Amino acid sequence: MGGAVWLCFFIGLSMGGHMFDLNAPEGSSQILQVPPMIANLGTGALYIISWLLGHGFTDDPIQAARATYEYGNTFLLIAGLLNYLTMLDAFDIAAGRKS
Repeated sequence: MGGAVWLCFFIGLSMGGHMFDLNAPEGSSQILQVPPMIANLGTGALYIISWLLGHGFTDDPIQAARATYEYGNTFLLIAGLLNYLTMLDAFDIAAGRKS
């Protein structure tokens, strides 16, 4: 599952996906940025490293015009949500609720 998370993350970045943070673009509300940011935060260290390097956080209009931009966003969101599900599954196994 960890490999699937990493694969989705790097495919999403290579497709030109955008990582969400609390810096809302002009004309948008910050509150609308919170749910996708929480989904992106699910990737953990990958999100933090990308944030520190500034990769995937820029609002480049040329990047947004790519045909794969929305697919990249979706892959990045799925990577974080899949990692949340993996953590929940690991917790259930450790707590003895699942064998």
